Amino acid sequence: MQRLYDFLRRHPTGVDSFWAVLLVVLGLLQVADDHVDSTAARLIAVPSVLAMGVVVALRRKWTQAMFWLAVGVGVYKLVTHTELINSDLAMLIILYTVAASAEIPRWLSRTALAIGLSAAPLYVLRFRADRLDTSENILTALFAVVPFALAWVLGDSLRTRRAYYAQLVERNQRLEKEREAQAKVAVAAERARIARELHDVVAHNVSVMVVQADGAAYVMDVAPEQAKEALQTISGTGRQALAEMRRLLGVLRTGEPQESEDYVPQPDVEQIEVLVEQVRAAGLTVDFEVEGAPRRLPTGVELTAYRIVQEALTNTRKHGGPDARASVRLVYFDDGLGLLVEDDGRGAAHELYEDGGADGAGHGLIGMRERIGMVGGTLDAGPRPGGGFRISALLPLKKK
Repeated sequence: MQRLYDFLRRHPTGVDSFWAVLLVVLGLLQVADDHVDSTAARLIAVPSVLAMGVVVALRRKWTQAMFWLAVGVGVYKLVTHTELINSDLAMLIILYTVAASAEIPRWLSRTALAIGLSAAPLYVLRFRADRLDTSENILTALFAVVPFALAWVLGDSLRTRRAYYAQLVERNQRLEKEREAQAKVAVAAERARIARELHDVVAHNVSVMVVQADGAAYVMDVAPEQAKEALQTISGTGRQALAEMRRLLGVLRTGEPQESEDYVPQPDVEQIEVLVEQVRAAGLTVDFEVEGAPRRLPTGVELTAYRIVQEALTNTRKHGGPDARASVRLVYFDDGLGLLVEDDGRGAAHELYEDGGADGAGHGLIGMRERIGMVGGTLDAGPRPGGGFRISALLPLKKK
């Protein structure tokens, strides 16, 4: 049954043609039976019957043309004094179609209503005026108007419902596109966050491992114990890096952190001191100072603070030179946390802190700016007066 319904919906002209043939047959039977007495009158009525069949058959394909054809048939019947036939039901059908079609202008739909409402009085005046008194003529005209009014109202209501449904479909499609765009933005943001995390983890830990490996190779023969300590530091740093990378890769695979024995909590401000000790063990002299009353901060702020210090110290080891010294200063304000990381080394090349570097360098500083922006803070990075490099950041407790 559903297949038949779908077939009929795909072939509306075929369905209309079936009803048109049926209507023409009924009209011709009425003409041949008892509608008129003379053969000439019967022949005059036949064209109107056939024309109404065409109107019904093609009403959805050429709606506007079929409407005017129906109007022409009505005028033809008035002029030739051809009374109502079964096929004249097509006038109500085409009026309904005009009112329901979204392709027909509103002015034409209202014009069709006016013509339909005027058809009934014209019929009474032409065919019934001399048979009934005035009150009966008026009553007959009013009753005859009702079908035309109902046909137009039903068609216009259907047009309104279709327009409303089309708006809902369009809105749903628009919302779907917006959801897809938001999902893509979220995916891009998550990828950027994971890329920053991987950069921070790899850059820092590998840098420590390289420094320790170079030191171990240098003292291997003369100070085996120091070489052993360096190798232990390399081992511990490598395990820590692997654990953090497993966590990030777990997020990539499932979208959620994985609970396992290798799970590493997100670093916070308290671990900055551990980070400083780790960097000192790698051979870089670092002064660490905390001002204000330490307290718990939002997770995003604490992670951002840790990563900024981590990246700044990594840059010092990479660009500061062999004798560089660094200092890390944390200041707890009432409304935020201040960070100041300085070194007295050679500093970084100009392109590393201006526009991120045209050659693809400077990703660490780009990551810092992105992290700061996510928590609504400010970052100032550049050469330090007297030599070296300075990174100053202010992290508010509430995002601006």
